[in-house]
Amino acid sequence: MKAFPSSEAIYRNDIVGVKENSGMDLRDYFAGQALAGGLEQGVENDMQTNWWHSPERIAKRAYAIADAMMEERDK
Repeated sequence: MKAFPSSEAIYRNDIVGVKENSGMDLRDYFAGQALAGGLEQGVENDMQTNWWHSPERIAKRAYAIADAMMEERDK
């Protein structure tokens, strides 16, 4: 499933065609939201949560949350 699909008319003197944009994967959108939420927690929670140590761990955690959201959505 995609998030934010869109279409846009292409004009010259009249409508010539339509430019389609399939959007981004819903999983990627959920991961981005999880990432933003994690960053919002701030550095103070860093020592408690222990999941902001490397870019790889950040991405892995954000996608784990996204996968859980996708599974819950399908119920």
